[in-house]
Amino acid sequence: MLKIRLSRAGKKAQPSYKVVVQEHSQAVKGKFIEQLGIFRPTDDPKVFTVDVDRVKYWISVGAQPSDRVAVLLKNEGLDGMEKYIGPRNKQKKKK
Repeated sequence: MLKIRLSRAGKKAQPSYKVVVQEHSQAVKGKFIEQLGIFRPTDDPKVFTVDVDRVKYWISVGAQPSDRVAVLLKNEGLDGMEKYIGPRNKQKKKK
């Protein structure tokens, strides 16, 4: 199964991530099929650039975005990402 996920890059304490298409069994830092964009969470404001046409193509072929990538794509305005976002655990109220 193909996954669209983040692959860590960058220096120590300066993370940047590549948005890549990989086989789900590959190591996260391993070989990837295609790089679709980048995500830099430490920049102000955060930088997320992605080739939306290629993302739509890979999803139509059957690739599934990871939870974090789906949230980022939803924030970019890509429709249909809600089904890939997992439920968030809420803390139980203390009695």
